[in-house]
Amino acid sequence: MNKRTIYLDNAATTKMSRTAIDAMTPYFDTVYGNPSSLHSAGQAAAEALADARERVARCIGAAPGEITFTSGGSEADNQAILSAARNGEKKGKRHIVSTAIEHHAVLHTLQKLEKEGFSVTLLGVGENGVVRPEQVKEAIREDTCLVTVMYANNEIGTIQPIAEIGAVCRAAGVPFHTDAVQAAGHLPVDAAAQNIDMLSVSAHKFHGPKGIGFLYAKKGIRLWNVIEGGAQERGKRAGTENIPAVMGMAAALEEACGRLEENARKMTALRGKLIAGLSAIPHSVLNGDAVDRLPGNVNFCFEGIEGESLLLLLDDRGICASSGSACTSGSLDPSHVLLAIGRPHEIAHGSLRLSLSEENTEEEIDCTIRAVAEVVEYLRGMSPVWRDLVSGKKEFITK
Repeated sequence: MNKRTIYLDNAATTKMSRTAIDAMTPYFDTVYGNPSSLHSAGQAAAEALADARERVARCIGAAPGEITFTSGGSEADNQAILSAARNGEKKGKRHIVSTAIEHHAVLHTLQKLEKEGFSVTLLGVGENGVVRPEQVKEAIREDTCLVTVMYANNEIGTIQPIAEIGAVCRAAGVPFHTDAVQAAGHLPVDAAAQNIDMLSVSAHKFHGPKGIGFLYAKKGIRLWNVIEGGAQERGKRAGTENIPAVMGMAAALEEACGRLEENARKMTALRGKLIAGLSAIPHSVLNGDAVDRLPGNVNFCFEGIEGESLLLLLDDRGICASSGSACTSGSLDPSHVLLAIGRPHEIAHGSLRLSLSEENTEEEIDCTIRAVAEVVEYLRGMSPVWRDLVSGKKEFITK
């Protein structure tokens, strides 16, 4: 990327921090042993692994023995959900409660279980994208074996009342899992205080390396293997541990948690400026709750345009953005999240997600506001749909 690039796609991935890179470097060519080996080189790696496990556990209010390192959030989601399903099945419980706005790592796993005879209740959300604890309480049945609700949405940034939902699950004796991939390192996470039984994390969302994450599972919860092989990770995740990545993740999470309030204040201010600027564009609408959202998340729909064209023209101006989840960027279908909050197909197609980091500046935000306004105007000028709207042949959906 050249010097003029404005990177506003941090929900897709973040730039690795120098702290994470420096933490990883010695484990490529100095402490490079296999942590399962008994010789001194292997035991040095094992000590590093134990140290990293303790550090990431501390960041989320957990015990080291409750942490299993994975390849990222998707694997952690899969293992959490499948484990709860297998545990429930042994007790005759085959019902799972989730939401319509989950990441596809959760939704596709639930679809897989439905094919095996499990029943799934997907809770709807209001226009602000929030799931109410009362909805969860009403959905829980005697045969419910899991409730899984994401901590913060990857597209519209809405933060869920996790502690309250966890309390409902705890009172009903139902395990509670949360996909905290977007939340960890950006919002306070305390597994014990928030009544969380299982929690998924991915390092590259908080300036750590890609391909590494972890699953927190409260002591006493049996995890079932997703990957079979050796006895690594207490026999719950086969494959030689990626020590450099683990060390980078631990360093990045510690740094992010240590600066959490400072970073949140800065990003929230920039977020407010960006929302105010984009709201001034006629027939635009903010997606997600205006207040209870991730500090760096801004998601808008602009009537009369296609999101893909908007992204390409912004990229031509050096602005990196997205129209939703990076995992579904190749799909021609509108976002399932936007449809779930009530956006019509024709509006959902014109979405733009801008996700900030603490490295963004006010100057970059000002530049982005101008660029988006100009590109939206340009695209509308070529759009027959927009001409029909302006002429009155069609009615505007947005104000």
